[in-house]
Amino acid sequence: MRTRLAIFASGSGSNAENIISYFRDSQEVSISLILTNNPSAGVIERADRLGIECCVFSKEEFYSSKRIQNLLKEREVDFVVLAGFLLLVPPSLIQTYKGKIINIHPALLPAFGGKGFYGDRVHAAVLESGQSMSGISIHHVTEKFDEGGIIFQAACHVDRKDSIKSLALKIHALEYKFFPVVLEKMISVQNAPHE
Repeated sequence: MRTRLAIFASGSGSNAENIISYFRDSQEVSISLILTNNPSAGVIERADRLGIECCVFSKEEFYSSKRIQNLLKEREVDFVVLAGFLLLVPPSLIQTYKGKIINIHPALLPAFGGKGFYGDRVHAAVLESGQSMSGISIHHVTEKFDEGGIIFQAACHVDRKDSIKSLALKIHALEYKFFPVVLEKMISVQNAPHE
């Protein structure tokens, strides 16, 4: 039985596209839906180009209606992935997908996490602090930003000559390399027959 994924994204959607490409020929995983709260997000065009249904919703709908919950149920979504999604996930959605909703963060949590720490803001903070390492954290989603249990981390060296742009490129390389693989492992563990 295939596991159906939904991907939430607020920006360009490069991680979403990478995940879709990775599972394109998979017998175990299919991408059912992409959801975004940003009507001008690049992920909308990517979804269209890749032939994946995309749903645009408002912040108010996300928190004050059951539209998104119902849509996930209709599409029989088994697993939720946040890939550059900037809104805090409502408790009802976290409960529905307990242990099956994960996020990727562009730093080594618990450092440089929490509200307001996303994208280039994270890289700027890492560079300003003089850290010699940064990386990615894949973690469970809870009712607080970036506080869920860490599933996987990968690190890269921060060079003194690094700019926000060059550090972002290193982080993206780690995201593209590891996010789909970790996701696949998580899904196969959850789908393994339990004795």
